[in-house]
Amino acid sequence: MVHLDRITTRTGDDGSTALGDGRRLPKDDILVQALGAVDEANAVFGCLRQVVDGVEADLILALQQELFDLGADLCCPPGSPVGAMVHRLGKAEITAMEDRIAAANAGVAAMTSFVLPGGTAAAAWGHAARRGDPAINSACLQYLNRLSDLCFIHARRANGADEVLWIPASRRQRTPPAI
Repeated sequence: MVHLDRITTRTGDDGSTALGDGRRLPKDDILVQALGAVDEANAVFGCLRQVVDGVEADLILALQQELFDLGADLCCPPGSPVGAMVHRLGKAEITAMEDRIAAANAGVAAMTSFVLPGGTAAAAWGHAARRGDPAINSACLQYLNRLSDLCFIHARRANGADEVLWIPASRRQRTPPAI
């Protein structure tokens, strides 16, 4: 159980941060960067949840919970004393994500062009959440890759027929638009 009565500890003032097993790593370490990217994705999902409702909002809340599980998996490496107490992402989470992707993609028109990020607020936030970084547990990387796919599909669904398609340079107007 988490109990924090003080947020400012000053222990990171030396440029390091603590993992769940007590080890300290430099803040520019790849693992700390991955933890930060997962936290950032979770914050973006929090923004996305504010512009959707119903089943979409429920899905996003479930994804946010799973991102905390993923962060715990990364923060408490296997083999560490606390590592045995942490839920490890695995095949069940990957399969569940693939099922979500298939359900979300059902009924979405086939792509005939690349899609530019943006459109509705939900689509823009969905595209912003499509990020993944290296991880320790290989299932964490697979989960983040599937999560990126799910965000892409939901962003396309949010835009519907109004998604903005990429027009290759060879077919675009050659002179830049006037400002």
